Amino acid sequence: MFQPQTKLPKVGTTIFTVMSQLAAEHGAVNLGQGFPDFAVPSRLVDELDAAMRAGHNQYAPMTGVAPLRQAIAEKVLRCYGRQVDPDTEITVTSGATEALFNAIHAVVRPGEEVIVLDPAYDSYEPAIDLAGARAVHVPLDPQTFAVDWDRVRAAITPKTRLLIVNSPHNPSGAMFDEADIRALSALLEGTGIYLISDEVYEHIVFDGRRHESILRYPELAARAFVVSSFGKTYHCTGWKIGYAIAPPALSAEFRKVHQYNVFCTFAPAQHAFAAMIRQEPEHYEQLGAFYQEKRDRFREQLLGTKFKPLPVPGGYFQLVDYSAVSDLPDAEFVKWLTIEHGVTAIPLSPFYETPPAGQRLARLCFAKNEATLDAAITRLKAL
Repeated sequence: MFQPQTKLPKVGTTIFTVMSQLAAEHGAVNLGQGFPDFAVPSRLVDELDAAMRAGHNQYAPMTGVAPLRQAIAEKVLRCYGRQVDPDTEITVTSGATEALFNAIHAVVRPGEEVIVLDPAYDSYEPAIDLAGARAVHVPLDPQTFAVDWDRVRAAITPKTRLLIVNSPHNPSGAMFDEADIRALSALLEGTGIYLISDEVYEHIVFDGRRHESILRYPELAARAFVVSSFGKTYHCTGWKIGYAIAPPALSAEFRKVHQYNVFCTFAPAQHAFAAMIRQEPEHYEQLGAFYQEKRDRFREQLLGTKFKPLPVPGGYFQLVDYSAVSDLPDAEFVKWLTIEHGVTAIPLSPFYETPPAGQRLARLCFAKNEATLDAAITRLKAL
């Protein structure tokens, strides 16, 4: 039988799929995969229905429908004080993962290097591999998940083409502050290194902190692809709509990949998001407060268990130290927790090239109804 030579020898089924399947098989409360289990905003559903009934059911323009690109530009100006051109700098994609893939393939060539900060979202490296390049992994601080910019600088070589950053960070929730931005700017000044800023959790920030979008900083935005996700902001991960913002020359290269990848994305939803952004801006403005209430309640409940919750500045994931519960490695622990105790988490090791020795951390998603979180806590307290 013919056996193809794999282009992705290190890639199997993602840990998110594995754990969600295991949760379903064992009737576990699934706090693993990062999807909300509560309703999409009613206005968004109504606008989607209206768009379909109005006949917006055929191919959208390759770059995205004009009303949505204009609405995104208005939101960027409102949130970050930056004027972007909706025609030449904004491209609507089939989710943020497609945008990340396109950005990598737009600028990275075979034999080059891309710096990735570990732990990192698992789609980065396969896209780098498919571009014929090499991911260079620089570990974050294992306790705080802060960036050691000296280590990043030391990882730069003449082959370095791209750096990928992510704030708020998945899986830890750590966030950049102004000192990080200053360090990043100094690091890249005078180089030809491009930047991808994965900002899919941009509106899910807590405790009065400000999201330091790369779009706020002209010297960084000039070399950057800034990627965001409607699925994260509007509780509709299954719609798979995102976008990328980049300067015109970078957007032109991005669109060359995009048009032969998916070409365009789900047209009715684009019209729905355009209306939602303009008519209900309070949704994204209040999203941090919405999730902070969930974070605080869940954290307080976790303090009644043997799990130690780590700080969560942003995003909708709670890391917990489970060392008081088990000495199992994280991949074994989350399977044991699912099968024996009916709660599903995600291990951190798949987010690393080389996980820290002895690390006993798991990721729980609190983007859930109170009843879901309460059911999980009841089971965790029994440990």
